Amino acid sequence: MSDSEAAAEAKRILDANFRTEPVRHFPTSFRDDTELPAYGTTPPVHQDDRRIVPAWAAGIAVASIGVGAGVTGIGCGAWLVLQGLASVTLTGVLMVTLPFAGLAMAATAIGGAISRARSAVTKNVYEGPVTHKTEIHNNTSTRGMFFARTRNDVR
Repeated sequence: MSDSEAAAEAKRILDANFRTEPVRHFPTSFRDDTELPAYGTTPPVHQDDRRIVPAWAAGIAVASIGVGAGVTGIGCGAWLVLQGLASVTLTGVLMVTLPFAGLAMAATAIGGAISRARSAVTKNVYEGPVTHKTEIHNNTSTRGMFFARTRNDVR
């Protein structure tokens, strides 16, 4: 590059980087100055979607709020259950279990009545002498000292 070309390039770079023009700012709000109708609905106005927070971050924030509310609800429910269990009395337990005990008693009575009704009625009458003879013969033999074997013959 010649000296004149290098000087022109340096001047161009300096002018591009060190401008004295004011920096253009973008508006952060939108104002619609159109006249509203005297009656009826207002026509829709297009509004640009310029979010500060990305959509994925807003989704995570909403989900975390939901999870926090859900966990708070579960915690309140557990607290109520434990408060109820802490105030248990014998009378309260009996009042809660009384219907179940009555139902179980009724089911047992009905089951017993059905089983007795279905069982066959048999009447066996034995006539004559009954003899009972029991004879036991036991023969035992043991062999060996350290590893003994015992044999029992019962007839």
